[in-house]
Amino acid sequence: MIFFMYFCIQHKSLLLMKIRFSIQYRTEWGQQLAILITYRQQDGAERTANIPMLTEDGESWTAETSVLASRRSPIESFTYLYIVEDNSGHELRREWSLVPRVFAFDSTKIYTMADHWRDLPLHSHVYKAPYQLSQGEIFLETVRAKVFSLFRKTVMFRVSAPQLSTSQQLAIIGSHPALGAWNPARFLPMESIGMGDWMTTLNVDWIGMPLEYKYVVVDKAKHELVAWEEGDNRQITEELGDGEVYVTYDEPLRMAERTWRVAGVAVPVFALRSEHSCGVGDFGDLKRLVDWASETGMRAIQLLPVNDTTVRGEWGDSCPYCIVSAFALHPHYLDLEALGTLKDKKRMTDYRRQQRELNALSYCDYEAVHRVKMGYVSELFQEQGEKTLSTKEYAEWEKENEEWLAALDKYHESLSQEVTPMLSRFIQYHLHCQLKSVTDYAHSKGIFLKGDLTIGVCKESADGVEHPEYFHLDMLAGSPPDTFSMQGQVWGFPTYNWQTDNGQYQERDSALHASGGKDIYEWYRSRIQYMAQYFDAIRIDHVLGYFSIWEVPCEQLFGIMGHYSPALPFTRGDIEYFGLPFRRDMLTRPFINDRIIDRIFGMHAKYVRDNFLTRKAYGLYDLNEEVSTQRKVKELFEGKGDENSLWIRDGLYRLVANVLFVEDPHQPDSYHPRVLAYKEPVFEALTEDERDAYMRLYNNFFLQRHSFFWGRNGYELLNRLFGDTRMLVCAEDLGAMPECVEPVLDSLHILTLEVQTMPKQSGIEFTHLDANPIRSVATISTHDMSPLRLWWEENPERTQRFYTTMLQKQGRAPEHLPAHLAEEIIARHLYSPSMMCILSLQDWLAMDSELWNKNPREERINIPGSDYHRWQWRMHLNIEELLKAEKYNKKIKMMVSRSKRA
Repeated sequence: MIFFMYFCIQHKSLLLMKIRFSIQYRTEWGQQLAILITYRQQDGAERTANIPMLTEDGESWTAETSVLASRRSPIESFTYLYIVEDNSGHELRREWSLVPRVFAFDSTKIYTMADHWRDLPLHSHVYKAPYQLSQGEIFLETVRAKVFSLFRKTVMFRVSAPQLSTSQQLAIIGSHPALGAWNPARFLPMESIGMGDWMTTLNVDWIGMPLEYKYVVVDKAKHELVAWEEGDNRQITEELGDGEVYVTYDEPLRMAERTWRVAGVAVPVFALRSEHSCGVGDFGDLKRLVDWASETGMRAIQLLPVNDTTVRGEWGDSCPYCIVSAFALHPHYLDLEALGTLKDKKRMTDYRRQQRELNALSYCDYEAVHRVKMGYVSELFQEQGEKTLSTKEYAEWEKENEEWLAALDKYHESLSQEVTPMLSRFIQYHLHCQLKSVTDYAHSKGIFLKGDLTIGVCKESADGVEHPEYFHLDMLAGSPPDTFSMQGQVWGFPTYNWQTDNGQYQERDSALHASGGKDIYEWYRSRIQYMAQYFDAIRIDHVLGYFSIWEVPCEQLFGIMGHYSPALPFTRGDIEYFGLPFRRDMLTRPFINDRIIDRIFGMHAKYVRDNFLTRKAYGLYDLNEEVSTQRKVKELFEGKGDENSLWIRDGLYRLVANVLFVEDPHQPDSYHPRVLAYKEPVFEALTEDERDAYMRLYNNFFLQRHSFFWGRNGYELLNRLFGDTRMLVCAEDLGAMPECVEPVLDSLHILTLEVQTMPKQSGIEFTHLDANPIRSVATISTHDMSPLRLWWEENPERTQRFYTTMLQKQGRAPEHLPAHLAEEIIARHLYSPSMMCILSLQDWLAMDSELWNKNPREERINIPGSDYHRWQWRMHLNIEELLKAEKYNKKIKMMVSRSKRA
């Protein structure tokens, strides 16, 4: 140290700065605390260090660091956070850091940081954009390293108080006259530094310790004390040395936040209809919907994904979840009126005629809309493109988004599409401007948009072409069999390559970072950050996929041939431990004998034996190579639609699936029990003891084996991806969920989705709305379900039970849902404890017989598991008509207000 100080003296161009840290944190054996600190110089340069901490009791941790800085470019601020590491230096945990610990730095001072570990706050939603919007403004994007006056001995106070409104200010009152001597009229005002944090400094050169104090809320305009925080007095007992700045980053303000409850509407953009749209909803219509939401007192508008899904401009592209870019927006959502008009008046007349024809349809004709809108945009680009692309605003946007724009260019080239790179960028720029305009307009009315984050991207997407290493391209995501699909589902997009190692998420190759590339986590976080410029809340589609995704080999067609990933497949030893003899061919290859052939194929049995099977010993058969997978079977029978061909084809599908285990594609000599294999003929070929052993290992695998493993994976991945977003995060967690999902979502404060007719507890048919968690979104139906009026008519027996038990009505339930009962059901949802109540537009309209669609069967958006379904639903009335429905709008506004969701 003497040499170090001598070195600094001899080199007068260098400055020596010292920072001391102390924190209370109880670690477990083998764990240690460390500090990740980043110094920022005046020239913008940054350097980061990992500082190990010391302890004598495993609870009180300290560290001291000195840093050299140049006088020419001194350190102006530093940011740090605490992490927990194991003995090998691997990070196990880090504290909550959405609001960073950032401080301005004075090289002439010694800083003492008296800290406490920051877990995710219990009221974490107050740091999110939707809550802040309700308070009058959205927090600054970051905390400012604000410079405060420093003295010979300084105490720097900092505290989080996000629950304050824009008309309020924080202040301190304490035991010493410098803090007002507890006089309510002599408080010490504090200054906001952003994101709900407040700071000030106090000269304690002449103040003896201990010093007691409390934080108080002050009315900005009147300069009067409004409220004292609750709890005991806070205290500083440290005696300070000369030149010391004692920084006390206190626990958050002890004051209850305002109860935050909102109501909203869920509707796809493509389903919107106005007098100005062109056969499909667009961002101009979305702005008009904001006006309607404002009229009704709603604060949230939930959308389906708005990403581009265009492959060929055909009906197969209509699913909003089959996206071709994680960033690009869908060209169909361009507001043509806002885009501009063509110089050729005759062409404009033709387009306006086509617009009226498309808008007159009761549904969204995807192919016709694509043809008309893309034709119009292409012509307009020829006239205006050069002017737009030469603007300063476009240049800035292009530079900021060049990475994904370049990937989108390659995607268009790979499909040999007529969309040129410049036309594509012209479209995306205007889409960005229009959607951002909607977001800003919604904010001006106190309304926020809730986006939808798809679980995957298409295999041939721009992201898949540019970053194939991010995906398992030989696997497709899907779902196991459920009430929607007895064969399971295959969704057509590859699963992510998170590069897990026994559940621990690892950083990608360091060479990738050295070359300036992104790893998959950085790419995914950039995707989330990109959405945050438009949306203040986000729905995580299929949240179970972040714990473990159901993946199906590309050569198979049905979800029953899939397996969970990541997972803990069985080894040979594991299988034999349960009492099942390991015979690889018997367990993993299709089991085919004459009895099975005759049962499945009937009169076609001989034909199948002769043409598709190879006889083996002991009366068994193998599938020929040309039918060894379900995809090969499909290709072989392509174009054959006669009854006999279909019978044989479906029978061959079943033979391929007649296995007890599927092999893990990533881990050799590891095996997953094939889901529902006990219903297949191969199960009957086992002895009674073998069947018992198989069911023991089957139940262990699907019900017990993965709970902790998946819970750890889900927590680490969700926290890593969404932990620092300003958007309010909501999960789609419907259907059968492992028991680990609920506690992980709760610990991360991710809102759950609650549907009364889809209870998460087994053994009950409907849930009681009063039991909804506070951190949840209550809804009646989703886009994958029948809307309320259709649901009411589909199953009269179920409806009668709901009518009697949930609505507590006597007598027979009406055959068709009357408006007054729909209003009662909606009101019950509004009064539920859920933080958000977002209902589909169809369900909101169900309480007005003059406005609802006369045919409820036309209101369903999607039928899960259907390969031929078209996403074509549109509102049957215009938004302008909704805005004129004053009586109806006033009723909604009153219901929203009375349920305290305004």
